[in-house]
Amino acid sequence: MPAPAIVTVDDEPEVLRAVERDLRRKYGKDYRILGTDSGSGAVDLMKQLKTRGDSLALTLADQRMPQMSGLDVLGESMQLFPQAKRALLTAYADTNAAIAAINTAKVHYYLLKPWDPPEEKLYPVLDDLLEDWQAEYKAPYHGLRVLGTRWSPSSHQLKDFLGRNQVPYQWTDVEIATPDQEVQQLIPNVDLKSVSLPLVVLQGGEVLENPPVEELAARIGLRTRAETTFYDFVIVGGGPAGLAAAVYGASEGLKTLLVERSAPGGQAGMSSRIENYLGFPSGLTGADLARRAFTQAKRFGAEILSPQEVVGLRVDGPYRFVKLRDGNEVSCHALLIASGLSWKKLDIPGVERLQEAGVYYGAAMTEAQLCSGEDVYLVGGANSAGQAAVYFAQFARSVTMLLRGDSLEKGMSQYLIDQIREIPNIRVETQAEVVEVHGDGHLESITIANHATETIRTEPTSALFIFIGAMPCTAWLRGMLPMDERGYLLTGALLPKDGDRPKGWKEERDPFIFESIIPGVFAAGDTRHSSIKRVASAVGEGSITVQMVHQYLAKVK
Repeated sequence: MPAPAIVTVDDEPEVLRAVERDLRRKYGKDYRILGTDSGSGAVDLMKQLKTRGDSLALTLADQRMPQMSGLDVLGESMQLFPQAKRALLTAYADTNAAIAAINTAKVHYYLLKPWDPPEEKLYPVLDDLLEDWQAEYKAPYHGLRVLGTRWSPSSHQLKDFLGRNQVPYQWTDVEIATPDQEVQQLIPNVDLKSVSLPLVVLQGGEVLENPPVEELAARIGLRTRAETTFYDFVIVGGGPAGLAAAVYGASEGLKTLLVERSAPGGQAGMSSRIENYLGFPSGLTGADLARRAFTQAKRFGAEILSPQEVVGLRVDGPYRFVKLRDGNEVSCHALLIASGLSWKKLDIPGVERLQEAGVYYGAAMTEAQLCSGEDVYLVGGANSAGQAAVYFAQFARSVTMLLRGDSLEKGMSQYLIDQIREIPNIRVETQAEVVEVHGDGHLESITIANHATETIRTEPTSALFIFIGAMPCTAWLRGMLPMDERGYLLTGALLPKDGDRPKGWKEERDPFIFESIIPGVFAAGDTRHSSIKRVASAVGEGSITVQMVHQYLAKVK
């Protein structure tokens, strides 16, 4: 296959030659650099690529060109290659227009002329854009395949696991998506009538029949067993707080282990779009944030087990032992609990029976494209629900948000509210709740009670996504660490007092602000009582905890 292309356009010959020279110097081994001196020429180039079935990774267009501006070129690029990255080359005087283009024309970045030296002002930006493109790029496929049915909970679990761990795979619905002959060519020695779906076809052609997630993880190279039995610093949970702690702990010389029960990123990793995170003016997906942080932690030497779960804690002198789901134990001097939250269950008739067969908790992004042309319902009015509504609206015919309250303003960021109001196929229904779900084998309809109109009605739908709040994943710590009535861990000044000191505290010093009743055991992120449920604050807590760990270890060692 031809290498992916980078198309650059500038009507000034000297500038165009300079751009091509700098692009070829850094990216010429992996990409074809195609330059042209007019907007129409760039569009013709992209149309030729499209016709041949070639890939476009990046379009870099100068803003001020006669007849066709850079923004117009990038608009054509978006239509022809929606997944390609788009960057605008502009003079300082056009900065405001470039910033506006990020919001209106979906431009990913703008670069100021001149960009010398490219090592500082050009390559870091393009590296980021091309890395993001590579993460989403789908070349002709020869990798992992999953064959199942849309309404199979087991199929959904495998797809969700692979998607959240950013493992590329190709999904085939054996009932409707592909002719039987094509499926049989893929797995010629398998009788679909006698096997238990889903099937996973590994890259070498081996077929796994309805494999447990743990087995699949091992077969595709994910690490589930620790390399050793002792670490300076163990982190439970791979959300933003845990990943930040892993980055800072490992980068500062601590032998660091992170244990994540499902996939790096936590609930934030399931977010379809985070637009208010510092430093990303055009936003990023939760999966992108998780991938970047995971890669960063690994680069500094952190060891990451996923999927793996911590199920118990015990203390022996200066050592803290965590028991893993597979029965093994790992010890450490310092432990961070950043196990995050899980979605609250909706307690109405039919939900449990249809869970993962049309009823989903959180933004099941693996199901989004399967909702094409359908009417989707979301329960909840906080940021997670708003981000999901914006994402699903790209695929579904309509998205209806059902709120028990009387407005979005009570629980959602204003930027999301503004976006939702601008999207014509999103409808918000207040003072409404789902009271029953119906279906035989999969979701077929829901019953909605509207308290404002005092009416009850039934609506046909095959997709219901639930965002009704969350609860901390701390059940495994009950009896070991103090927590509030909802299960959030108490730390620092919030620990129950016995006189001037926390009850049961045996050290001469006061606990650190994120430290629990057991010295050297910390809590950060959403699992901690009184934490701010935002990605940035979780990252801050995780990084701050590392400084407290250093102070604790200085005394222990």
